[in-house]
Amino acid sequence: MGKNKFWEKSKALIVTNALLAAVLIIAGVLYNIESEFLFYEISFLLLITIAASVISYRKNKEDISDTNEKETEDIRDTRWEQMREKEDFFALWAHQIKTPIAALKLLFQDEEPSIGDCKRELFKIENYVSMALNYLRFEDMSGDMVLEKCQLEPLIKQVVKKFSTIFIYQHLTVELKDLDKEILTDEKWFSFVLEQVLSNALKYTKTGGIKIFARDNAGIEIVIRDTGVGIKSEDLPRVFEKGYTGYNGRIDKKASGLGLYMCKGACDKLGHKIRIESEVGRGTDVIITVLREKISASDVKRY
Repeated sequence: MGKNKFWEKSKALIVTNALLAAVLIIAGVLYNIESEFLFYEISFLLLITIAASVISYRKNKEDISDTNEKETEDIRDTRWEQMREKEDFFALWAHQIKTPIAALKLLFQDEEPSIGDCKRELFKIENYVSMALNYLRFEDMSGDMVLEKCQLEPLIKQVVKKFSTIFIYQHLTVELKDLDKEILTDEKWFSFVLEQVLSNALKYTKTGGIKIFARDNAGIEIVIRDTGVGIKSEDLPRVFEKGYTGYNGRIDKKASGLGLYMCKGACDKLGHKIRIESEVGRGTDVIITVLREKISASDVKRY
């Protein structure tokens, strides 16, 4: 790379002086110019070319050094930013996980703690630990993905079953409809997205229930619909930002703003789309769109 830049910067001078030397030699032959004079002229041109080339080479080395220093600085800044991002994530994560740990500690202080309550808090801790492990794998997600055709209904049933204790405890209904579809995705990461969305829906739904269904549109849309508190219109554009909790999060005091942020990142890398439609007091729809056209592994890695 350095040699190429050196040649690009010096070739005009070298070629011009070479041509001038050739012209002097031809003129000397044609007009009987003394060879001694020609020798000095050509030597002078050669010295100028060498001196200019040396200066150019040194300047080129300085430019390369500056570029390398800038690249090193950019790499250092990127790594520093990644470290800061991880610190921010685990600061928020620690804030979130301490709530079920404290609740479990209080439950164990009772002489006869409720088994159901203990299971619920343990389930929350398990989910937060799973989130942290997935976050650590998040940066190398593309290399960890296996795209394959999956049957949607059993995949969703498996995720819902994981939350059965919470549904029962909160007396919420669950309805699955029109899920006899086949999608191209990574089963593990798609399940992770569903788990985060379902966890949020259960957190903010006190009565009624959750309905999950699929419909055909600009692809296959998987809709997770709850009858919860809903999201304010001013919060909707920012729900996928890292650490953003909005009005509901400020009221709840337990939200970290990590779940939806990771859902958006995972969907982007999978080649899926995710959006939210909501109205305060009337519930929320989280819509994941899996495109119909075939997606290859190379397409996904571009994200």
